[in-house]
Amino acid sequence: MSMSSIITDNIDIWTSAIKTRSSVGRGSSKKLDLYGIKKLRELILELAVRGKLVPQDPNDEPASVLLERIAAEKAQLVKEKKIKKPKALPEIGEDEKPFTLPVGWEWARLGAVGYTQTGGTPKKNHSEYFGVDIPFIKPADIQVSGIKYDNEGLSHAGETALGRTAPEGSILMVCIGTIGKCYYIDRPCTFNQQINSITPFVDITAFLFNTLSANYFQRAAWALSSSTTIAIINKGKWESLPVPLAPLSEQHRIVAKVDELMALCDQLEQQTETSIEAHATLVETLLATLTNSADAAELEQNWTRLAGHFDTLFTTEQSIDQLKQTVLQLAVMGKLVPQDPNDEPAAVLLEKIAAEKAQLIKDKKIKKQKPLPPIGEDEKPFPLPEGWEWVRFSLLSNEVATGPFGSMINKREYIDGGVPLINPSHMVDSKIYEDSSISVTKEKAQELDSYKIKKGDIVMARRGEMGRCALVTEREHLWLCGTGSFVLRFSETISRPYILLLFRTSWIKEYLGGKSIGTTMVNLNHGILNKMPLLLPPVAEQHRIVAKVDQLMALCDQLKTRLQQAQQTQLHLADALVDSAIEA
Repeated sequence: MSMSSIITDNIDIWTSAIKTRSSVGRGSSKKLDLYGIKKLRELILELAVRGKLVPQDPNDEPASVLLERIAAEKAQLVKEKKIKKPKALPEIGEDEKPFTLPVGWEWARLGAVGYTQTGGTPKKNHSEYFGVDIPFIKPADIQVSGIKYDNEGLSHAGETALGRTAPEGSILMVCIGTIGKCYYIDRPCTFNQQINSITPFVDITAFLFNTLSANYFQRAAWALSSSTTIAIINKGKWESLPVPLAPLSEQHRIVAKVDELMALCDQLEQQTETSIEAHATLVETLLATLTNSADAAELEQNWTRLAGHFDTLFTTEQSIDQLKQTVLQLAVMGKLVPQDPNDEPAAVLLEKIAAEKAQLIKDKKIKKQKPLPPIGEDEKPFPLPEGWEWVRFSLLSNEVATGPFGSMINKREYIDGGVPLINPSHMVDSKIYEDSSISVTKEKAQELDSYKIKKGDIVMARRGEMGRCALVTEREHLWLCGTGSFVLRFSETISRPYILLLFRTSWIKEYLGGKSIGTTMVNLNHGILNKMPLLLPPVAEQHRIVAKVDQLMALCDQLKTRLQQAQQTQLHLADALVDSAIEA
């Protein structure tokens, strides 16, 4: 089977094998890994270096002659003192050859086909060494699409002081950290100590670049690396790696075929990304019809129309996450379930909360809060349903308490299996998942008595991801609030699941994120949280909303599970197709 037919006969597999990276934002470039096309690119290179991409021609001058020419060119460069005489490299043993080569091909060690160097960095205290005379390449400048030459440069004095320049046609490869990143250069360059270069003794740069990019070489380089905290392969080990050499004429045919097939991969990638973008826009538009529904009756009509196309619409994890957010948004807008005129209105609930707080203040159990201004029209993003009330968070909660200062708990005081401290990382999907190693003795917990959490409280992150929170159950009763958390306390009449639901909405997350302070990590304070405007439904409707949300979230989770199973099948098919093509 030809490579072209492997591509064209299996387009569906290559384009539908997709991995999810993240659920942030819209589109494909950042959150989707086009795994099938990536595997196709790897297959093209793997077949290329194994001699399976183009037919062999018995009239080609064999690679053994090319090796003689390489040896002669290297000897001439040594004689002219343009390079130092390299150490002799041992013969390649049969156990070192990762695969069988076609007739006319040869194995050679990397260091035998070109002059190798390890880069360096001029002393930073010599400002005259830095300038724009010659590019100075660092690992981040070696990209999939080529070399970025204009990030930093050296002066001619810096180049001379460094004493290592790779000429045009050399290949640079990262050998510390992200081992394997490589590309060829089209101009003389200097480079830092994380990069090795090879300058072929004869013009085989394009073929050698494909070889170094192939999976077999990348795996071999990683296998030889040594590391404690960061992976490193030194120049000696790097240049000892075996590389296959095709006859020079065949190399040219291989390079041309690789370029042709990679261009086809580019087209497939672009078409797939365009299709994903169009799909995301369609889903966004159709979900907007739900949030724009006038009432629960119209919503039911729009939902029914949408439900008939679930299998074709919600085919990515991102689209299912969008559906989840739409459900939450509808919930807090009062459009998910019908209003019942017999429900006790939210205004009565607020009166009860106010009376309860007044008693708590009188009993000196909580402090009196400063009054906040009424909610302005510009703070109300959508209309108020019948029986609902706009309310600031401070009027809804009885108390917002902050965890202890960091100075009150030293990490040296942590024990395993003591009284757990609850930090933001322990709040997952509205539940608490403690870390037994982040806990303190009962005696220390008693010192921090005022920071104990109680059943019915909600712990909330005040750093990092806004809106992350969890309900305290009987199991976590009298555990401790961590330094990065808030404890939120409410009247018994308020549905805790409804409060958790509120904090899961993008509307609340965006409000808190937009108002929070901090550059490296956002921080939420009492003032921001207490001023937050919320829509409060009647208590009975709170329970109906939570039940409906749970039902629809279960449906979304089923969709996601089926999708993930289908995606795994596509990934396995892509892997199997690559393996069978290589072994053929």
